Amino acid sequence: MRQSLVVIFAVAGFATLSACEKTIDKDAVDREFQGVNVIDETNLNDVMLTVGDPNESVAYFHRALSQDPDRIDLLRGLATSLVKAKRVTEAKVAWAKVVEHKDATNDDRVELADTLIRANEWPAAEKVLDSIPPTHETFKRYRLEAMIADGNKEWKKADSFYEVAVGLTTTPANVLNNWGYSKLSRGDYAEAERLFYDAIQRDRNNFTAKNNLVLARGAQGKYTLPVVPMSQIERAELLYSLGLAAIKRGDMEIGKGLLREAIDTHPQHFEAASRSLEALEASVAR
Repeated sequence: MRQSLVVIFAVAGFATLSACEKTIDKDAVDREFQGVNVIDETNLNDVMLTVGDPNESVAYFHRALSQDPDRIDLLRGLATSLVKAKRVTEAKVAWAKVVEHKDATNDDRVELADTLIRANEWPAAEKVLDSIPPTHETFKRYRLEAMIADGNKEWKKADSFYEVAVGLTTTPANVLNNWGYSKLSRGDYAEAERLFYDAIQRDRNNFTAKNNLVLARGAQGKYTLPVVPMSQIERAELLYSLGLAAIKRGDMEIGKGLLREAIDTHPQHFEAASRSLEALEASVAR
């Protein structure tokens, strides 16, 4: 803002000094002001995309579009804000408008596909991705392609897309976790275990990967907790998941022992584990 004021004063000063020599070129001054406003507005757009409440961002872009409905940066801002606000139905429509714009890019089409997946419209998302040239190689595009191939049970394609996606990002923990879950759902427990370990090495705070790792180990009859970073609460929750995995495999006594350990480990009352153990013991008693 300080820089904008300097420009404004400079323009005003130039106009005053020139008044005695010639008529001010009003169009040139207007262009000068317009340039200042565009710079300021672009900065404000970026700020609004990072505000704490995404609904405030949605309201801002709605207002901006009412003044200039064909600005593609504003259309993108609205669509992005709607996704962040979890207003997926509206976001789907907003991204469709962006894609219809004459200045739309392949990245915009990828965002539309992502939003369609969030809306559980998988065939429509696949159709959008198929319309994007194969030369458009981005992490997000390949991650979405992998998810769609997973849904279609095209395992070789899914593995290939996951592998490419991992190589296109410096933060692959989530995609490694997704890939591991894909392997888990196919019954390839050993490979799933390896991928979950890899995900945790990339992000030691990824509890979803830790829980999935325990499930993969439990499905193989490995009933000890893996050596990964965990808090006391996480340890209790992982013991609970491992106990359920043991029960699912028919190892009832091991499962009950793990549930008891989970209850003893948790620093507060562990309601879910207590309920599961009570129900299990009641069914055995009958």
